[in-house]
Amino acid sequence: MAPTAAVDMVGPDPWVADFPQSQFPFSWGYVMFLCWSAKGGSGTTVVSAALALVLSHRRPALLVDLAGDAPAALGIAEPAGPGVADWLASPSADAAALQRLAVPATDTLQLIPWGATGTRSSLADARWGQLAQALGTLGAAAVVDCGTGAPPAGLVAAAGHSLLVTRPCYLALRRAVATGVQPSGIVLVHEPGRALTARDVERSLGAPVVAELHYDPAVARAVDAGLLAARLPRSLAHSLKSAA
Repeated sequence: MAPTAAVDMVGPDPWVADFPQSQFPFSWGYVMFLCWSAKGGSGTTVVSAALALVLSHRRPALLVDLAGDAPAALGIAEPAGPGVADWLASPSADAAALQRLAVPATDTLQLIPWGATGTRSSLADARWGQLAQALGTLGAAAVVDCGTGAPPAGLVAAAGHSLLVTRPCYLALRRAVATGVQPSGIVLVHEPGRALTARDVERSLGAPVVAELHYDPAVARAVDAGLLAARLPRSLAHSLKSAA
């Protein structure tokens, strides 16, 4: 485990740290970010968690985990009990029930975990739109980790930002085009030795690159040490500010 002193990291915004989440005024306006990838291993969960942390330095934020790995990425204990999958499976669950599922990740970021085992495809299409509506009443900026594959249409229709997380890889771009989902922006995760440029990716997908992430071993060390929520690597925070 790498010592934290060797990692260039940024902690919570001092202004935000002075205000417990329960005391935040809920007059900031609502925004929802979907983070998704067309091919596994793109880093969607880490990007989702980091984006939610960046947003939480400015305002109350909520991370909704549809992929199942957010607690591990943030470095918090796996929540026990129901989660968003159970909420989606219950036709009568409302926004208040959704809020009760949230667990604190930091003083200004809450996590709604996935919960019960199951797959997105087994859930009713209509509930995704209802989830978007419910999130809009909670008074926080929402980041939804949609994992791999096309995000649910009901969420795409309601989201202010649909961010495709991808590497500059021909196979990944080919799969992204095949989903038929048009992202509003691209988070490009660079890899050494790739021939495709950011401009190539933009032309292929018809969307702008809103953030570029370059290789930084501090990010992997923070995730592996369970420190992402407590000490977000500075390079990651800086890169994602343009997307937030």
